[in-house]
Amino acid sequence: METKEFLTIDEMAARLKVKKSWLYTRTKQTGKDAIPRIKLGKYLRFNPGAVMEWIEKQYGG
Repeated sequence: METKEFLTIDEMAARLKVKKSWLYTRTKQTGKDAIPRIKLGKYLRFNPGAVMEWIEKQYGG
């Protein structure tokens, strides 16, 4: 069974080298172009691979 790593908002912001506020702003968006995230109760988690694919789609040209 494959283990997926999910990152906290702090970890994802650090990996992307952006402020947490930038990431929080993107989590407020909805729809097919929203940043991929998982909500576990009150906690947000991010699959780094899915986020990198989203960034490439949004900003990669």
